[in-house]
Amino acid sequence: MISGRDPDALFSGGGISFLNGSGGAQFSYGYSSFKGKRASMEDFYETSISEVDGQMVAFFGVFDGHGGARTAEYLKNNLFKNLSSHPDFIRDTKTAIVEAFRQTDAEYLHEEKAHQKDAGSTASTAVLLGDRLLVANVGDSRVVACRAGSAIPLSIDHKPDRSDERQRIEEAGGFVVWAGTWRVGGVLAVSRAFGDKLLKPYVVAEPEIQEEEIDGVEFIIVASDGLWNVLTNKDAVALVQDITDAEAASRKLIQEAYARGSTDNITCVVVRFDWSPVSSSDLSSSSDSRTHEQAHQDPKLSQ
Repeated sequence: MISGRDPDALFSGGGISFLNGSGGAQFSYGYSSFKGKRASMEDFYETSISEVDGQMVAFFGVFDGHGGARTAEYLKNNLFKNLSSHPDFIRDTKTAIVEAFRQTDAEYLHEEKAHQKDAGSTASTAVLLGDRLLVANVGDSRVVACRAGSAIPLSIDHKPDRSDERQRIEEAGGFVVWAGTWRVGGVLAVSRAFGDKLLKPYVVAEPEIQEEEIDGVEFIIVASDGLWNVLTNKDAVALVQDITDAEAASRKLIQEAYARGSTDNITCVVVRFDWSPVSSSDLSSSSDSRTHEQAHQDPKLSQ
């Protein structure tokens, strides 16, 4: 649990493996998470590389909780487990993602029946399956790719004032009003999330999925809105385009977001691809040298 950590520490880690697609691209990843100016930490993240039905699968997710940390922590512990165990995950990945997201939300809501306080979480996830990159998003965390130096959005924030989201909410019998920002029912500033049982069926955990050809992608950034509230997609890509170490890139983005005045928890995962030729002997090896709980210095003090 977060309570067992230094709440002001920047948690970072990284690993390295290889993409099993025809391109044989090596990829590395790094992650950082910082409480920032909030009183408590409600962000969680997950990075996982495993084998499913004989195929290598890499999963990266950022989960931004609201009303407490328990929904985000539940997603960290259960979302990819439910997805990778779906019987059609390899054969029909998009359907599996939708059904796994629904399943996870339903199971969480069942567990939440005893809780009086409502809680929820966004989820931005990226799945690498061979040469395929599938991004599934619920809420206002975000995934952005860099290709040929340009920022490519791989998700669209679910905000209540988005015209299609507002229409969906109103057709379901809900309403969107201005209360400092646009909010569902005057309460929640995102239009899709896991949990939030009191706002069902207006706030849903239906993911929007985008598939991107992995060939030529230099890196992707998966981050909570604590980053995107103060950095544009273009800014974020430009900041780390020349940083080849993915962990260093994730830390740089968090430090910059904090320096620019982010008042939220900030969590970031960077996945970087190396398209240089990879030998067959290299492809037979992989390593993951650091753990999710490795702590680094406060970004206020480091450069």
